[in-house]
Amino acid sequence: MDAVEIKIVRLDPNIPLPKKMHKEDAAYDICSRVDTVLEPKSFKMIPTGIKVEIPIGYRIDVRSRSGLAAKYGIFCLNSPGTIDSGYREEIHIILANFSDKPFEIHKYDRIAQILVQRNLDIIFKEIREDELDSEIDRKGGFGSTGLK
Repeated sequence: MDAVEIKIVRLDPNIPLPKKMHKEDAAYDICSRVDTVLEPKSFKMIPTGIKVEIPIGYRIDVRSRSGLAAKYGIFCLNSPGTIDSGYREEIHIILANFSDKPFEIHKYDRIAQILVQRNLDIIFKEIREDELDSEIDRKGGFGSTGLK
């Protein structure tokens, strides 16, 4: 398996480094730098206490933790969020509370997952509408395959 080096700075020496919980996991858990409360039906930017240097040609995608989403209604608001290789400031996670109860976040709690991805260069080739491959057009979109 190939590995890519991500340089990291801890703004709090005790903040856990991003960590996989199982060797075969794709994403790394990332923690909160602060104690805070996420009120019902609200969102907040949560600092993580880390800065990263991502190699050119890569990005970090930020995603919700499924346990927080399923058990408490806590989601990353812009999931997946993207951290580009040129970003050098502290990483913040935009968490949203979709539940009716306040949610307490404690310093060093795992609040999101990050996934390192390789960027692809894309060449957009402009064509006419009648050149689109109509043999595979699904028609409708937005859940249309589930309609009878």
